[in-house]
Amino acid sequence: MKHLLEHDWEIIPAGGATGKAFFASKNNEKLFLKRNSSPFLAVLSAEGIVPKLIWTKRMENGDVITAQECLNGREFKPEEMTRDGVAKLLKKIHESTPLLSMLGRLGKTPCKPEMMLKEVMAVLDEELMSHQPVVQSLQILQTELANVSCETFTVCHGDVNHNNWLLSDNDEIFLIDWDGATIADPAMDIGPLLYWYIPRDEWNHWLGLYGLEYTEHLQLRMKWYVIAQTMLAIGWHKTRQRYQEMDFWMDYLQTIL
Repeated sequence: MKHLLEHDWEIIPAGGATGKAFFASKNNEKLFLKRNSSPFLAVLSAEGIVPKLIWTKRMENGDVITAQECLNGREFKPEEMTRDGVAKLLKKIHESTPLLSMLGRLGKTPCKPEMMLKEVMAVLDEELMSHQPVVQSLQILQTELANVSCETFTVCHGDVNHNNWLLSDNDEIFLIDWDGATIADPAMDIGPLLYWYIPRDEWNHWLGLYGLEYTEHLQLRMKWYVIAQTMLAIGWHKTRQRYQEMDFWMDYLQTIL
């Protein structure tokens, strides 16, 4: 990685599960480097959704390294997810034609509810199916499958956790970590964000900022996707023997029901 930059750059791992991200610093200049980012990153940068893309370089082994502006700032705190800018940025993402066009060119096709249900069923082993909340949740997903259809498919981030939202020192808001981006019902993003972070009595206000009316059909779709993503999280953590996290999401599943 060092040979991509001039001398005197300090490069340190940025953490994360993949080990593909690094911070590079020299004097007062900082860059965020990542190995084999999706070509989607260039469009995200052009749309102002992630920090500015500075350059892209291909290495001899075929790896592609991207360098982004490394801004002074921090991750959002959970209570800050109620900021008006969060709803407005998510609306911008969901309405972006360039983002949707790029994902289509990258071979992404709409992730429909029946496809997500198959993913859920694939992670449920015999032990998980012994838990009543899991059985009850699966019944809801199957029963309501025909009722959660949506005519509008948008680019969805897929993980709107507060750790993926950045606030710069200039009060700019960014949404990062797009490895799980897909084309889907926007309720896939909106549901978890509201359920996890927005008090129920503020849902109408938040949806107003986003530009949606709170209807029974929207509520059903949001709940369906929250249950499905919670079930996927339970299965994901179990396969990695992360039982504390698995139990957290199991408890959360019970609160939804």
